[in-house]
Amino acid sequence: MTEILSDTRSHTRDRVYPRVHGVGTAFPDTWYTQDEVLEKFAIEDPRVVSLFRGGGIDGRALSLPDTDHVDAAGESQAQLLAKHRRVGIELGTAAIRRALDSAGFELEDVGYLCCVTSTGFMAPGLSAYLIKEMDIPRNCARIDVVGMGCNAGLNGLTAVAAWSEQHPGEVAVLLCVEVCSAAYILDASMRSAVVNSLFGDGAAATVICADDDAQNSGPRLLDFSSLLIHEAISAMRFDWDEDQGKFSFFVDKETPYVVGANIEKAIGRLLHRSELKICDIDHWIVHSGGKKVVDSITYNLGLSKNDLRHTRNVLRRFGNVSSASFLVSYEELVEECATKPGDYGVFITMGPGSTIETALLSW
Repeated sequence: MTEILSDTRSHTRDRVYPRVHGVGTAFPDTWYTQDEVLEKFAIEDPRVVSLFRGGGIDGRALSLPDTDHVDAAGESQAQLLAKHRRVGIELGTAAIRRALDSAGFELEDVGYLCCVTSTGFMAPGLSAYLIKEMDIPRNCARIDVVGMGCNAGLNGLTAVAAWSEQHPGEVAVLLCVEVCSAAYILDASMRSAVVNSLFGDGAAATVICADDDAQNSGPRLLDFSSLLIHEAISAMRFDWDEDQGKFSFFVDKETPYVVGANIEKAIGRLLHRSELKICDIDHWIVHSGGKKVVDSITYNLGLSKNDLRHTRNVLRRFGNVSSASFLVSYEELVEECATKPGDYGVFITMGPGSTIETALLSW
């Protein structure tokens, strides 16, 4: 756990906080309804069909083979890794440009780049390729956060915020790129069906800068807190499928209840340090982990469906975009123009570990 602020009520007036200056997202041009995915994969098992249609998802942006149908063998692991690299660079480039445009910065301003992904591996990482492809300054500091899962966006944001505090006035970018269609397994198991029905491709970037620019209406990043639920360390995992010769993602059916049972503890720790309560939070930006996960968080925190409207909308339109999901929801909040000075907000992500990550913001 990394703390940016121990007590927001006793901070000194001259402190300069990391602030969110802009956000941008990008998705593949190919968007599929759930029924179109079923048809493309020739899935007819009633249990799987029900899973696809009952998850609160209308459709997802996916980078699937350009054929009417995908055969049972699917794409090889080499093809999937190549797709992750190609699509990841493409989406990452677009998301970074949009985030910088929204913040009023240029590529030459970027001094730190953090790239987060969990759907493929490469060395050098995405950060090196993007610095080269986009002509970002060669002396840009960088870090790649790989394999942490859906929660990793906030792990990356913690690192970016810490760098920004040490380099006031300089521009940092967090990029989350997930090509979930590069982690598909085609078989008859419900394990694979859960993954194939839920995850979508996409990227989201945000620009962070520690400054006191009165013209910027973006929120300050006040605090971060983590909770590792180690007794559920295998509830979400990405491991090797010997039969398929590919990596395969697994989500335990108990995951929503594990998250729900621990969410109050995670949020309570974050808010207690700032002498806040749940009722003091005006805006909730939560990872779109799945309908049952979102419902569990809503119930256990005593929130309304409206409180998580952005999360549910992202799930409906794009599915679970892994680490990028919370920034896609945040973009919807920004476009809604619903925030005002003095408001508090909370980011929540969750993923393998099992882990719940949280962040406190203020406008």
